Amino acid sequence: MAGKTAVVTGGTSGIGLETAVKLATMGADVVLVGRDPTRAETALADVKNRAGSQAVRPLLCDFASLKQIRGLADDILSTCRRVHILVNNAGGVNLSRELTEDGIERTFAVNHLAPFLLTTLLLDLLKQSAPARVVNVSSAVHRSGDLPLDNLQFERNGYGIMRAYSRSKLANVLFSAELARRLSGTKVTSNALHPGAVATNIWSHAPWYTQPVLALGKLFMDRAETGGARVVYLAASPEVEGQSGGYYEKDQKILPSRLARDEALAKRLWEHSAALARNHAPGG
Repeated sequence: MAGKTAVVTGGTSGIGLETAVKLATMGADVVLVGRDPTRAETALADVKNRAGSQAVRPLLCDFASLKQIRGLADDILSTCRRVHILVNNAGGVNLSRELTEDGIERTFAVNHLAPFLLTTLLLDLLKQSAPARVVNVSSAVHRSGDLPLDNLQFERNGYGIMRAYSRSKLANVLFSAELARRLSGTKVTSNALHPGAVATNIWSHAPWYTQPVLALGKLFMDRAETGGARVVYLAASPEVEGQSGGYYEKDQKILPSRLARDEALAKRLWEHSAALARNHAPGG
């Protein structure tokens, strides 16, 4: 990985942090993207220490803000000559329906629209850096997700924490597959994965009455290191060189849900996402 540059979002904890450590250990220059400056500095020191590498630096971005995502893309474009690996890992869940500063339901904004916008803003650089890889961290819960494009923001029929999360994870798989189709022939690949049931802090905002069950469940979950290794498999393994448009679990390419294989839905989601981002662009 020497001479390669990797951008890892959600890189200050959990799967993202372990992904950054592994890529840095392999010799990549790593850009850690996180929201909190204190956690970013802590993660930076951790990666440098465990990887034995100084080629790591942090960038700050709140993925709930389209303005900040554009700023992040500008920072990357102005400081990175090439980007060979983009890991879209940042994500979260919300207990109740909450709108971002852009007026977009927060789980959908952070988990889908943010990586969609960042990736599209970096596409030219990724193509210039080819061969390059985009890795989209989804989840097996995408299988229970729906995607009503006329009600993505839960304006009707009520909000549910798992409905919102599974919907956003379905969007991840659809986006990843549509991106692969649009990148055909460019030597830039796009794949999605379920990193495993990993004990991270993502469910810290789940209802209080579920916390004892979640705490017990963590005893049987995969370690963050395992999830990170699965991300790195798609980001760096020669076994998947040139392969694109896949969905992976435990390093194996498998079929995602029926909805996740709907090419027409994926195209409509792309167009809807582009319109959302465009409508909230400066001067949009």
